[in-house]
Amino acid sequence: MTVVRALARPLLSVIFVVQGANAIRNPEPLVPKAQPVTDRMMPMVKKVAPPQVSDRIPDTTANLVRLNGAAQLLGGVALASGKGRRLAAGVLAVSLVPTTLAGHPFWLEKDKTVRNQQRISFMKNLGILGGLLLAAVDTEGKPGVAWRATHGARAAKRETKRGAKAAKREAKQLAREAKHAARLAKAELS
Repeated sequence: MTVVRALARPLLSVIFVVQGANAIRNPEPLVPKAQPVTDRMMPMVKKVAPPQVSDRIPDTTANLVRLNGAAQLLGGVALASGKGRRLAAGVLAVSLVPTTLAGHPFWLEKDKTVRNQQRISFMKNLGILGGLLLAAVDTEGKPGVAWRATHGARAAKRETKRGAKAAKREAKQLAREAKHAARLAKAELS
């Protein structure tokens, strides 16, 4: 792991660890802002989720805030430690979307100063989202699964062709040797 990655992951994850822990311990201050988002998103989520998942989704906004906080806390710790870092970055990216929509709805603000502050915070979260997306696809310079699958298939095809050509050459050589042996046997009989 490079020094940059060793520094960047904990720096990127610290906000999620701190805010996730706060949301778990004390969700009530976040509920009023989260309520409009959860009211709109949860019916859609419950509709597309399988019944076994849909039945387990919390009904109260406070518990949804806690669940999002738990996802952020666990994802932040995993990203910072490097254990399951790509999955953790993906989970954090997904959890950041409702957090940003609920926490920084600048389009609803009437006061220009507050709207500007909310817009800046919204854009900062977009920047963090971009960093999380990069972390989610970072293979640390090693080929990813898609690359390995594509190149593995090509290598297998190449090796199969080489094997077929070698077998063909071998068969021709054996045929020549058999012909030669037949001639020798015929000459001895004559």
